[in-house]
Amino acid sequence: MKPTIDRATVLHVAALARLRVSEEDLPRLTAQMGEILNYVALLDELDLSGIEPTSHAVDLVGSLRDDEPRPGLAREAALAVAPNSSPPFFKVPKVLEGGGDA
Repeated sequence: MKPTIDRATVLHVAALARLRVSEEDLPRLTAQMGEILNYVALLDELDLSGIEPTSHAVDLVGSLRDDEPRPGLAREAALAVAPNSSPPFFKVPKVLEGGGDA
């Protein structure tokens, strides 16, 4: 069964993605989303028996470095480029009003 895309679905996906979609773009986007889902539905027709699932298309060898301690940035150097500081601290804008439970 081929998935169907309607105006409401396009608007719902746009809202989830926090996108504004104009009325004039709705028909085009509805058609394009339908074409995408129809193409993905073709994958259901493939015989994938005997094919091992993968998380990457190629083997990743040495993609992460060893987690070893190393020297960090000196406090004075970090504070020197901070937009606002009062050594030995960084000043940041208040983000919570009235405290909180944290």
